[in-house]
Amino acid sequence: MSVFTSCITSTLQPYVPSTLNPWNAERIRHAYRRLGYDANKATIDASLALAPNDLINQLIDTSLNAPSWPEPVWADFTNDDYANLGFDFDEQTQENHREIFLEVMNQMQTTGLKGRLVLFWSNHFVTRLEDYYASNHLYEYYSTIEEHLLGNFQEFVRAIGKTSAMLVFLNGLENTNNSPNENYARELFELFTLGVDNGYTQNDIVETSKALTGYNHRENWTYPIYFDASTFDNSEKTIFNQTGNYDYDGLIDLLFEERAPQIAQFICKKLYSYFVSATVNETVVTEMASIFVQDFNISNILRILFKSEHFFDSKTIGTQIKSPYDMTMSYLNITNFSLQQDHYEAMVWFNNVLGQQMFEPVDVAGWQGDRDWINSSTLTGRWEILQWTIWHTWNNFNEELRAFAIESSNNSNDPYIVAKSIIDRFMPLELYSIEDYQAATDIFKHNLPENYYENQIWNLQYESVPYQVVLLLLHLIKLPEFQLK
Repeated sequence: MSVFTSCITSTLQPYVPSTLNPWNAERIRHAYRRLGYDANKATIDASLALAPNDLINQLIDTSLNAPSWPEPVWADFTNDDYANLGFDFDEQTQENHREIFLEVMNQMQTTGLKGRLVLFWSNHFVTRLEDYYASNHLYEYYSTIEEHLLGNFQEFVRAIGKTSAMLVFLNGLENTNNSPNENYARELFELFTLGVDNGYTQNDIVETSKALTGYNHRENWTYPIYFDASTFDNSEKTIFNQTGNYDYDGLIDLLFEERAPQIAQFICKKLYSYFVSATVNETVVTEMASIFVQDFNISNILRILFKSEHFFDSKTIGTQIKSPYDMTMSYLNITNFSLQQDHYEAMVWFNNVLGQQMFEPVDVAGWQGDRDWINSSTLTGRWEILQWTIWHTWNNFNEELRAFAIESSNNSNDPYIVAKSIIDRFMPLELYSIEDYQAATDIFKHNLPENYYENQIWNLQYESVPYQVVLLLLHLIKLPEFQLK
């Protein structure tokens, strides 16, 4: 439990713009940055014409209506299929995994919230790719998340636990009537639905493990796991003081019948921590839970949260530390700079290096996020990766740097305005002082004679401008504020 008290005291009531809390580009960028991975200037400017309610609906509906990723030809392939086709299993498996990684990155750039929720839920319903290492298992797990990420949470829980990835990772494969394994039962309560020591006993875990038996038959390690009645514990079980011959589906129904308030509170707190602040406002979370428990509809509770005065409170803006994917994908979305395909694909590896390996959370509890993303090694790694990306643009798409400056500043010939306009596109809040902007402007001005600026000899068509933008970008990525969202 946090020892800190939230300073965000506004409520879940709908946000209504006012003189003190205006609807402006800063709040619009906040919405794009938290629901997705930021946006370019044209998108932000167009959104100024929308009411807050309409913008949030648009962002959520875009993800709700986004088509599912077309099933790849290898979705059901086992090692036998690869052998029959003459493919090297390891080589083809790595290629298949790369396809999924790139699809998730594509969703981050095109649908925002959907891409973000793929990572959120894979960090909640944790599995570890290296433990099962089969493309068909990963695709089943991924497509289950894709189908349910904004749907009914009870049905999400029901579906994810039957995936081969989960059955391998949390030992459901080993859970039989003759040799029960409590691992999944424990994590189902502790990590996925209720929280640690919240409304269940050790005996509940033991009895639940019996209800979860039977999903442990497959031909070999790459084949899908399916239910085998001969390994199911066909006996009476007493769970939450209720007795019956519960099977997997009956157990999920019982869990949500008997412990719905605790589930709603636990999940709403996790959603709040992820989308709003690591320092939780318990009053707001409890109010969210009282709504969520009525139907467990994920998109509905997110609409309420994202439309609230609490979410748009000025004290919410710029209070979270970016994850590696927050940093890299938001940089790409803000700038719209072109990337050669091999460099774009390298983004997966870059984020791995920074500690966010897709479908490979650090442990069963997942990435804790926020301050855990930053240490002396990862901070310098962040700088180096973006420096490489900036120089990639300079070397391959030089004139895009000029176009970015023109777009950001509306083609100003004032170096201060140009520098500030570029910086403000990356920062959740303005820098602390005019002096901070002036220091950045001095870097942007490079070594051109001062009279070029004073006499307006210089403008954004000047030959040195792309390099000047590079210098400014190299400076701003090292500002502390750049790491916030």
